[in-house]
Amino acid sequence: MKKLICFLFPLFLFSLLMQPKISFAQAKVLKAAIIIDDFGGCTGGVEKFLDGDIRITAAVMPFTDHSTEHAKWAHKNGFEVMIHLPMQPIKGKRSWLGPKPITVDLSPKEVKEIVYEAIKNVPFAKGLNNHMGSLAVTNEEIVRAIVEVAKEKNLFIVDSGTSPNSKFPEISTELGVPLLKRDVFLDDISSPTHVRRQMERLAKITELKGKGLAIGHVGIKGDACSTGVFQSMEMLKNRNIKIVPVSELLAQDLMKKNILP
Repeated sequence: MKKLICFLFPLFLFSLLMQPKISFAQAKVLKAAIIIDDFGGCTGGVEKFLDGDIRITAAVMPFTDHSTEHAKWAHKNGFEVMIHLPMQPIKGKRSWLGPKPITVDLSPKEVKEIVYEAIKNVPFAKGLNNHMGSLAVTNEEIVRAIVEVAKEKNLFIVDSGTSPNSKFPEISTELGVPLLKRDVFLDDISSPTHVRRQMERLAKITELKGKGLAIGHVGIKGDACSTGVFQSMEMLKNRNIKIVPVSELLAQDLMKKNILP
C-alpha cells in the first residue's frame, strides 16, 4: 500500500502542475460603452459605424434631415439608440445646435414639449445625452424639466461632461433616474492616432473603475473617429474589455427601475 501511495502521489502533483492557469485578469471581462454622437446629420462615419460590428450606442440629433432614418437604421442593426439633445452652450453659434435646441430662455413647459417631440422624432431611444449645453446644463429649472420627462418615459441619462457645474447628476439622483457621466472624449482632436490614444485611456479607466464610457462623433470628425475606434478593437480584446450598449453599464439600476427585464 505504501509503495502504491508513493507511486501515485508524484503523478497527482504532476497533474496539478499541468492544469491550465487562468489569472483573475483573464477570467474577468470588463465592460465599456462608446456613444457616437451626431447621427441624423452629416454622413462621415455613419455607414461604417451602423453597418459595422462594434456595439456602439448611437446618439441621434432630433429634428434633422435623417434623425428618424438613422434611429431606425441603428435599431434594425442591433445598436442601442439615444437622443442627442441640443442644449445652449456658453459660447458658440446657435446654428451649431440645429433645430429646436434647449435654451435658457425657455420655460420648463416649453423644454418638456421639445423633449416629448424629440422622443417621437428619434424612435427606439433608451436614453438621452446633451449636445453641447455648457450653459443650459447648469440651469436647474431646465435640467429638472428634462429629467422629469426622462423619468416619465423610462429613459436613462448620460451627462456628456460639457460643464463641471452640470445639474444632471444632482437632479437625476433626486428623482431616481439612472445616470452615467462621460469619462473620455475620443475625438477632441480629429485624427485616428489621437482617437487610438483616447481608446487606450478608456481602457485604463475601465480597468481602474470596472467600467468606462467614451463619446465620439460622426460627421466632420466621423472618418477619423471610426478609423481610430476600429483600429483599437484588438487592443481592447487583449485587455479583456468588451464594448457594450450604455444600458448594460446601468443594468442593475435599470432593473431596479423596471426599465430592463
